[in-house]
Amino acid sequence: MDGRKHPADPDPTWYGHSIGWYEGDTLVIDTVGFNDKFWFDFRGHPHTDKLHTIERWTRTDLSTLVNEVTIDDPGAYTKPFKVSFTARSAPPNEELMEYICQENEQDAKHTKGPAGVP
Repeated sequence: MDGRKHPADPDPTWYGHSIGWYEGDTLVIDTVGFNDKFWFDFRGHPHTDKLHTIERWTRTDLSTLVNEVTIDDPGAYTKPFKVSFTARSAPPNEELMEYICQENEQDAKHTKGPAGVP
């Protein structure tokens, strides 16, 4: 966010090397320098160390955040493509359930109280 550029030869890491800036009300995050060891997503889509992502985060109103990601990986795909999702904040009276991401998680089904009620 301070105007620096990507290094000429980034040392590949799990999360890559990111730089960011604002374009109006949109936060842009440009990331390169990924290694090829992490899971790109939970469906097993391929990626290589040539992966380059550009995320664009835009708050369209008080409760809506839109994320559009351009994925460019010439080692795995023939052309860049975009994916996006929209996040909406919970209503003020909604309870949030605690979530811990860990392998073989078995306890969420035992949650009691308002967060566990279907």
